[in-house]
Amino acid sequence: MESKRRFYFDYSLLFILIFLIFFGLVMLYSSSSYLSANKFGDSGHYLKLQIRNLLFGLVAMAFLTFVDYRIWKRWGTALYVLAMLLCLAVYIPGLGRASHGSARWLYLGPISFQPSEVAKVASIFFLAMFIEHAPHAMYSVRNIFKVIIVMFPLVGVVAYMNLSTAIILFGICACMIFVASPKYKPFGVLVISAIMVGAIFVSIAGYRMARIQTWLHPENASGDDVYQTLQGLYAIGSGGLFGKGLGQSMQKLGNVPESQNDFIFTIICEELGLFGAICTILLYALILWRMMVIANNAADLYGSLLVVGIMAHLAIQVILNIAVVTNSIPNTGITLPFISYGGTSVSILMAEMGVVLGVSRQIRLDNIR
Repeated sequence: MESKRRFYFDYSLLFILIFLIFFGLVMLYSSSSYLSANKFGDSGHYLKLQIRNLLFGLVAMAFLTFVDYRIWKRWGTALYVLAMLLCLAVYIPGLGRASHGSARWLYLGPISFQPSEVAKVASIFFLAMFIEHAPHAMYSVRNIFKVIIVMFPLVGVVAYMNLSTAIILFGICACMIFVASPKYKPFGVLVISAIMVGAIFVSIAGYRMARIQTWLHPENASGDDVYQTLQGLYAIGSGGLFGKGLGQSMQKLGNVPESQNDFIFTIICEELGLFGAICTILLYALILWRMMVIANNAADLYGSLLVVGIMAHLAIQVILNIAVVTNSIPNTGITLPFISYGGTSVSILMAEMGVVLGVSRQIRLDNIR
């Protein structure tokens, strides 16, 4: 009699993720309690909203974990088209609202969200379907550029309203193609093309050029961006090796604007020091390592590509956020995954982790390597 098939589930990834989420809630409360108390009369205002967002994400993660991920293969094109329509809808008067000089939020009745976040996960599903349909086509430089051309409309629409998210989309696309293709030379042309396109989108929006000038010459700049950056650097520098202690940050008392969002890593550095910053980065590294194991052992190419795309999304967003708060690159408005306050972002990330766990459930134990 044939022995019962045994399947794998990555509990390590789940436990690390849960730990990171609880750590994020602690740091979110620490960084936002002063602002919440002054602005809303409730020190736990942002914490409660984040718990609500995480619960939405948890439901999505559980659903996607226990649903066979292969059923989404047939919906790849539909998700791409939906993401495109949602991104275009922000320009419709009454539906879209501007943030930092560009339209980013879509309001549908009582529901508000960022279509660009939906575009990230839609791109992953679409590219995984597209590449898996003809994997050997990725051996051709010409076909690689076909994929780029297919993705350009969505990336272009997103870039016009949110260049930082378009950079993440481009990075996801490049990583997935890189994994599927043995060709290396096209990526040099790809990087040069991306820089040229990025320069065009920077030039058509004055506030983007101003951010670059602020980054290059912070000593001569003025305004919210340079103030936030400098105060964030003060927070990082004052933390020392082991920090001032949890809840003891001084910069969060109005010096770092909206410290619960993009610049929460600076509060981690100030309160927990270099040690806390390294531990935070190691948590992300552990999650990426577990995702790499799942991608390497996935039951099929489609599942492997899904995990690679999600892994690229998480890694790029972490790198960009830390690079921004350390003033290594211009301010871009990228959140720190699972730690920064955010509705659409954290819910989408949780849903993506559900997809990864769903892929892990289909791995045969005797095939683990």
